Amino acid sequence: MSAIDRNRAAWNERAKRRERHTRTASAKDLENPMRWLDPEKWVGPDLISQNVLCLGAGGGMQSALCAAAGGQVTVVDISREMLELDARVAAKYNFALRLIDTTMEDLSMLGDASFDLVMQPVSTCYVPDVRPVFREVARVLKAGGLYISQHKQPVNLQASALSSNGLYSVVEPYYRSGALPPEAVDAPHREAGTTEFLHTWESLIGQMCRAGFVIEDLAEPRHDNAHAPDGSFEHRSRFIPPYVKIRARRLQAKSPPQLWTP
Repeated sequence: MSAIDRNRAAWNERAKRRERHTRTASAKDLENPMRWLDPEKWVGPDLISQNVLCLGAGGGMQSALCAAAGGQVTVVDISREMLELDARVAAKYNFALRLIDTTMEDLSMLGDASFDLVMQPVSTCYVPDVRPVFREVARVLKAGGLYISQHKQPVNLQASALSSNGLYSVVEPYYRSGALPPEAVDAPHREAGTTEFLHTWESLIGQMCRAGFVIEDLAEPRHDNAHAPDGSFEHRSRFIPPYVKIRARRLQAKSPPQLWTP
């Protein structure tokens, strides 16, 4: 079974069981959607008149927030069950969502330069190569459009899930090929049943730039808690930063500029 098929099946099951990352938006969430969507204030006060692509973002949370903020929303996900959660939320709150079952590497059903904003929660860890993802995002974004994406930091996937005397060990090499081995325990920084891949900083930042983006800002969402119990996600996050969030803008030119060399 391919990684795509394993991840599709895993997320279908996670959605059915309503496991982590499958909570749908509540009425309370929708009262101030930009508070949750854009805590860094990278996007603006709302999404009115913007065509928004929520990439790898099924589950009825990000799509509903974007729609509540005024966006015209398209959702792409490989899990039909996750997209079904979006459909339920859309029906509940009368949102018009376009839901597409496809991989993040193949957006061929979407036109060139058709979106003002692409928002992607943590999901690149499920593909072996980020280059086709970034190329497709660059293609469907308008010149000057924003790409807001979150990724698992490499060290998050290198380090052990469990602590030893309150510390965590680096157990996976940084430069590696192939999928990561499954965790022996139900680790909150991994999603049980999925197949994940570690992407280096050069892959995440360098390949995004090479696809035609300029990196404008970067944030590391905080999940640490000094009082959290040993071995918890919050305790581990004191030592291992779990995620990185990147604000990138599509270049005006159709291709990246040539680098200057002396």
